[in-house]
Parts: sequence; structure tokens; C-alpha cells
Amino acid sequence: MKRNTDPELRASWEQEEVTNKKPTQASITKVKQFEGSTSFVRRSQWMLEQLRQVNGIDPNRDSAEFDLLFENAFDQWVASTASEKCTFFQILHHTCQRYLTDRKPEFINCQSKIMGGNSILHSAADSVTSAVQKASQALNERGERLGRAEEKTEDMKNSAQQFAETAHKLAMKHKC
Repeated sequence: MKRNTDPELRASWEQEEVTNKKPTQASITKVKQFEGSTSFVRRSQWMLEQLRQVNGIDPNRDSAEFDLLFENAFDQWVASTASEKCTFFQILHHTCQRYLTDRKPEFINCQSKIMGGNSILHSAADSVTSAVQKASQALNERGERLGRAEEKTEDMKNSAQQFAETAHKLAMKHKC
């Protein structure tokens, strides 16, 4: 069996609607981008529930190739890069864990980091949390500095008023 090694093959994940509820339908769509074109052409599509096995082929080698086994079909895939394949696997694994209740697909020959807690999704969430915490801290510090500046401005205003009153009294005293 010859493996499809077309470098322009792209893997994509589709969901019918975006909500915080479970989707009514989720599908996996294989698309292809032809040379010189910016658009993609749908090649094949399966329902997520039909997915039985995800085969990373070789967990010890960075390869863009992988196989998906569905209820009634076997399909060979090639992502643009090994990194894109890893991201696709992580999203696919997370989606299956979240939305498939009965029979989840088997992930074989995949790097352990894909299924573990240190996935791209978790790293991204940690990164966003960290960025929010830093922004919140910076906002608090800015608020404190603005508060101190406001107090100093009020003190300067009071000092200026006292100086003006003293200068006015002094001018009145020496004018006579």
C-alpha cells in the first residue's frame, strides 16, 4: 500500500456550531490545497463518532504522516508539518474526550506528550492565565501610581493656594 505524501494536504477539524453546549454534529474533514490556490477543496468527511483509531505511525520520529481508521474506512493523511500533526492530534484527542461518551477512539503510536497534561492546549491556557495575571498586576500597579499622583497633585494644589494667599496678604501689608 503506497502512502500519500502530497505536501499540500491539510488536516482540518470542523464543528457545526460554536457554543458552550455539546455540538449536535462534529466531523473530521480532509482537505487539499492545490498549488497556486488560496482555497481548499474538501476531499473526504467523516463524523467524529465514526473514528475508531488514530495511528501516529512512529512516536520516535517527527513525521507529518498519520493514519485514521473509521468504522468503514481507512485513510492516510499527511499534515503540512510534524508540529501541525501534533497540534491536530492534541485537539482531536481533547475533542474526543470531551464530546464522545460511548466509544472513544484509540490513539496508538503517538507521542506521550499529546495525551498528557502538558499539551499545547494546556500550555496555551497556562500562557493566557499568566498573561491575564501579569496584565492585572500591571493594572493594579498603574492604579496605585495614579492614586499617588492624584494625592501629590492635590497636595501641590493646596500648597499653591496657601502660597497665593500668603503672597496676597504680604502684598496687601506692604502696599499700605
